[in-house]
Amino acid sequence: MKVFREYNFKTLPSPSLSTGKSWFRYFQFEEGRDSPSDARNCLLVIAALIAAVTFQAGVNPPGGVWQDTGDGHVAGRAIYAAQKIPFYFFLVSNTMALSSSIFVIVSLTHRFPFHFEIWVATVSMMFTYGASIFAITPRESVRFRFILMAAAAPLPLRLLIQILKWCKLKLSQ
Repeated sequence: MKVFREYNFKTLPSPSLSTGKSWFRYFQFEEGRDSPSDARNCLLVIAALIAAVTFQAGVNPPGGVWQDTGDGHVAGRAIYAAQKIPFYFFLVSNTMALSSSIFVIVSLTHRFPFHFEIWVATVSMMFTYGASIFAITPRESVRFRFILMAAAAPLPLRLLIQILKWCKLKLSQ
């Protein structure tokens, strides 16, 4: 016996093909039309895709790794690391994107069955990512404390946003 979920679909007028703005409004989240469950599922898919792409980019950096030692490079180190500033920017941005997507995944799966297992898996994935970037990055080209700060940034930023919203609410009362 199959169980189908009933949806209350409103018939929406098709967006005009002439302007991008109407397409943008058509696909935006609308509280009366879209269920929170559907929105959460959509966000989980997007966050999982971002986590997968950023994890892979950290483990296998653009340009790959040196296969041999010589001419000033060491086997197993990122080729891209020869360009210090761009590689550093890549590492910090990629790490922030990965930790933000993991933060979203953990937040949206709070109180789900197997939530503890999700925590264990995500923490393990972050340690694997950290070990990988530590292994492929030449010590002299990166300050790892900034990468750790990038990894931790999503939580304090979310807390700051929540505090500012709370302050705005209190001031408007």
